[in-house]
Amino acid sequence: MTSNPHQQITTHLLTTKSLPVSPTWLTTFLASTTTSTSRTIPLSALTQTALFRILTSDIRDSLSTTNPSTLLPVDIFDPTIQERRLNGPIPLQVLDIEDIGTSLWSQVEAIERVERGEAIRGREIVRTVNVGEDSEAAAAENNNNNNAAGGGGGGGGGDSNGTHRLILQDAAGTRAVGLEFARVNGIGLGKLAIGAKVIVRDVTVARGLVMLTPESCVVLGGKIEGLDVQWREGRKERLLERINGGV
Repeated sequence: MTSNPHQQITTHLLTTKSLPVSPTWLTTFLASTTTSTSRTIPLSALTQTALFRILTSDIRDSLSTTNPSTLLPVDIFDPTIQERRLNGPIPLQVLDIEDIGTSLWSQVEAIERVERGEAIRGREIVRTVNVGEDSEAAAAENNNNNNAAGGGGGGGGGDSNGTHRLILQDAAGTRAVGLEFARVNGIGLGKLAIGAKVIVRDVTVARGLVMLTPESCVVLGGKIEGLDVQWREGRKERLLERINGGV
């Protein structure tokens, strides 16, 4: 192992992933890695492990907040500011994702098909073997394709890649609403887990909304397991509450 893995890992993750690692977090990570094994770990493997840990961590713990340019403005929600651009790069984690291009009922129906172990193929409902969040995404996508192609009922209200609305959070805990202004690879129900990390740079904020585009947003992935499980388990109930309450 190099004599200074701390500096090399910090530099590598900052230059290749735009992740300003917290020195305190990294010190703790290196100490735990060193004491957990007696063998020498190659720097490349150590760096990849650090990246994995960050992608599955709360960035309020794992990333540094010393550089203001890597954080959201504290007044990000201010609707009186018509437009501004954030240079970044700013690492963020996903706290919520919503498909606003698909009706609430269609989303509930997609969840219920997954619960029954069913998916849609064309106009037929077929049994699926592997049931999970990917199945839900596929069911919703097929349902939306049918609505778009056939103009049928169900109120799909958009194509299978329908616009998404995200709640995002930076390393200092500041939250913002992100709107998929143009389709971004990796953003979608069943694709993007809660706690996933994204990097925004040269992004436009219009009246408090962060406008996400392929040019301004890169999905790094990851997941905070506890938050993701909690979000998925409560999603159907939240959708039904909005339907019944008209929210």
